[in-house]
Amino acid sequence: MQRRILLAALLVCPVAAAAQPAPIRLDDVWSRAAMAGRIGVVYLTITATGAPDTLLGASTPVAARAELHESTDDQGVIKMRPVASLPVEPGKLLVFDPGHYHIMLVDLVHALKEGDNFPITLRFAIAGAVTAAVSVQKAGASEMKMPPGDGTMPGMKM
Repeated sequence: MQRRILLAALLVCPVAAAAQPAPIRLDDVWSRAAMAGRIGVVYLTITATGAPDTLLGASTPVAARAELHESTDDQGVIKMRPVASLPVEPGKLLVFDPGHYHIMLVDLVHALKEGDNFPITLRFAIAGAVTAAVSVQKAGASEMKMPPGDGTMPGMKM
């Protein structure tokens, strides 16, 4: 009898673990079109659905490097600086949008063309690697444009 209970418990545990939500959610992941060999950029929204975490970095096969950056307005002069890490707090959105935080793609391996998608992997201290598909928008885009007929996610405005 005890063996049956133990066996049943072992069988249920993987199902319970699989039902747990991911500790990090990535939404509205987009980029602007850009030429090969140049700089690209990725914007997104990060939500911690579990414990607090820390974003440590990013990588993608479309660029030699992916760096966390912050843009600031210093008396009318836009300045950009690299950021080593960013805290991700439950219940608070960490928004990467034009004019603030962004992921800079250095030395693009190939052109990013409007309508294309590519993967990006973000590294977190606790959650580990989290990968998402990046939707490429037209050059100069200032917000995420959803495909026609999909009104489930609002765009990110400047």
